[in-house]
Formats: sequence, structure tokens, C-alpha cells
Amino acid sequence: MHLETSLGELEQAWGRRDRPRRSCWQVWHRARVNAVLAVVAILAVSASGPLMAAIAAPALAIAFWRNAAATALLSPWVAVRCRAELGALGARHWALTLAAGVLLAGHFAAWVTSLQLTSVAAATALVSTQVVWVVVLDRLLGQRVPRAVLLGCGLALAGVLVVTGVDLRVSTEAVVGDLLAVVGGACAAGYLVCGREVRTRLSTTAYTFVCYGSCALVLAVAALVTGAPLTGFDTRVWVLLAAVTVSAQLLGHSLLNHLLAVMSPTVISLLLLLEVPGAALLAAVFLGQAPGWGVYAGLVLILAGLAVVVRSRRSAVEAVVDPPG
Repeated sequence: MHLETSLGELEQAWGRRDRPRRSCWQVWHRARVNAVLAVVAILAVSASGPLMAAIAAPALAIAFWRNAAATALLSPWVAVRCRAELGALGARHWALTLAAGVLLAGHFAAWVTSLQLTSVAAATALVSTQVVWVVVLDRLLGQRVPRAVLLGCGLALAGVLVVTGVDLRVSTEAVVGDLLAVVGGACAAGYLVCGREVRTRLSTTAYTFVCYGSCALVLAVAALVTGAPLTGFDTRVWVLLAAVTVSAQLLGHSLLNHLLAVMSPTVISLLLLLEVPGAALLAAVFLGQAPGWGVYAGLVLILAGLAVVVRSRRSAVEAVVDPPG
């Protein structure tokens, strides 16, 4: 076979042995690359909780700078590529997008605070119950909920009760952190439900730009009202804030959005559940956090319940594909 043979001619040469060999190698190579990207994405997202727990700054400041920095980084691309679609957005969809930004601010304010009160393992698992809250909101909106989904929600709820029950023996502060993580999950679910319709009209970049920007604005106002400082931190804090922005906000979520082109939403959603043990492991290694075995038992129940939900209900699967954490 000559080197000048075109790709089209190769595709037409169905009977030749070199085509299946070439095709199999390409499939294997792409699968290996995608597997590496998936591992990197999960590690990046898993680092979010431990990194924010290690930052010696107010929760509102951490949440603000994470979103403000991401908004600033997206601005040049949005200015060049997304002006038309944002200009064509109607009033109703603008309202939904801004509401999503407010709920996202509530998510970050609650979850980052919870990381300072309870263990990273507990906070990450409890905030992941956003999948359950999406199902609850869908039910309130009149959608039918299959029995398998109810079973999964029940398992996840049992896990929440186990974790909070164990933390009740540790301290009241830890229980408050657990409850804030659950509130963070509920706010994240609201963010996802509000954005579900808007995402059919806006690209991911345009939508996240508006959400991150409005979220940062709400958090800045909250910091101003409560007197939480947004500046005056040492170099270590700024480095950790940059690491959070790059790892979870940009690298982790960007890679997951890329993988959606080659993997099903169900696979991505199940991969995201690995964030819980990943965050727990990183917190144990780098922060020295070692929750009791009861907490880990609760994590297993939560993960099992969430796995049942995302496997049984496509709307919940689509909701968790773009996690805000």
C-alpha cells in the first residue's frame, strides 16, 4: 500500500486486514487517553474540599474569590464568542440564570462554611445529596418518580442520618457543619433545576460566566454586610485560592465537560461519586483528618443511594453532570 493512499480509499477497503487493526488501535488509544483525563478530572474535583478546608480565610472570601477569579478568566472568551447568544436571551431566561447564580452563592456559602466545622469526608458526602434534592424538586414540579429512585433517596437519607448521628457524639459544631452541607446540596439542586432550561439556549461557557459572576456579586455583598474581609491574606492563602480555582473550578469541570462528548452522562455521574472517597483520602493524607468508622459507613450508604438514583433517573443524571462543588 502506497503512502499516497487517501483516508477515503482506506475506509472503502473493507476487506483489507490493516483497517480493523488500525481501527482497534485508535479506539484503544482514545479509550486510554479518556481514562487518564477522567482520573485527572476526579482528582482535581476531589481536591476542592481539602484545599478549601486548608485555607485560613473566611468562608465568604473563599467562595467569592473562587467564583470571581473564574469569571475573570472566562471574560475574554465570552466577550469574543458569546456576546450574541447573551444578547438574544429573553427576560425569563435572564431571571432563571440570575436565580441560579444566587442559589450557587448559597451553595458555596453553606458548603465552604461546613468544611470549617465538620470533616471534609462528611461535608463532601452530604453536599453530594444534591442529586436527591433534584429528585425532590422534580417531584414537587409534578414529575413521576420511579420506585428505584425512591429507594436510592432512602439509602442516601439513611447515610445522612448515620453521618450526623456519629458527628453528634463528636460536637454540636460538627452537626451544624453537617446540616450546612445538606443546605449546600439543596441550594446546588436549585441551581441545577433553574439552569436546566437555560442550558438549552446558552452554551456552557456563557451560562457559567453569568452564574459565576452573579454568584460572586452576591457573595461580595454578603461579605460586606457581615464584615467578612475579602483582602489582607498572606501568600499561602492566595496560592491555595488559585489552586482551588484552577483544580476544581476550571480543570476538573472543564475536563468533565469534554468527556461528555465521548462518555454517557450516567458514566460521568457515577465517576463524580468518586469525589467523596477521593476527598476523604486527600483530607486524611494532607490534613490529618480521620473521622470515625461510623462516618465512613454513612458515606457508603450515601454513595450507594446516589448510584441507584443516577442509574435509574436520567433527569437526575443530567443534573449532576455539571457539579458546582
